[in-house]
Amino acid sequence: MSEPVNRYNGVAMSLHWLAALLIFATFPLGVYMHDLPLSPAKLQYYSYHKWIGVTIFMLVVVRVVWRFTHTPPPLPASTPRWEVVVSHLTHLALYGLLLAIPLSGWLMSSAKGFQTVWFGVLPLPDLVGKDKALGELLTTVHQGLNLTLFLLVGMHIAAVIKHKFIDHDRILERMLPKGMRK
Repeated sequence: MSEPVNRYNGVAMSLHWLAALLIFATFPLGVYMHDLPLSPAKLQYYSYHKWIGVTIFMLVVVRVVWRFTHTPPPLPASTPRWEVVVSHLTHLALYGLLLAIPLSGWLMSSAKGFQTVWFGVLPLPDLVGKDKALGELLTTVHQGLNLTLFLLVGMHIAAVIKHKFIDHDRILERMLPKGMRK
């Protein structure tokens, strides 16, 4: 008989899947809108991108607080030590990037002279003064952080696939809602 699955609770699962959904919405939007010619549509896409970024930032803050106050379920005892270490380091990097990327975008918008207004109703304060050179530097930083996130998310998904279809363990089930569990 297989080892029982220790699952994340509903709050942790909800925060994980909502953040994943928002990342999968905002990353392609960011790539798409970047090279568009200036137009009202492009400005609206940038607003959507910022709204999603601020929302991800807030969700990750909540998730980090939740994580520090709620112990995650242990990995199966059969998990090799190196996988445990890589898993922890990858998750730390993901959390760090999901905080740093929206912050870099907010800083970039501030430096370029475009205030971030969450959902078009809550103006966020500019974090730095208008500075074209800083804005360009922060654009590069924001893009680099996003590329790193893209690669880490790819690794995360590859690890899930490995565990599901090669190792045939039940690690994926730890993060699946009840109706999706096999």
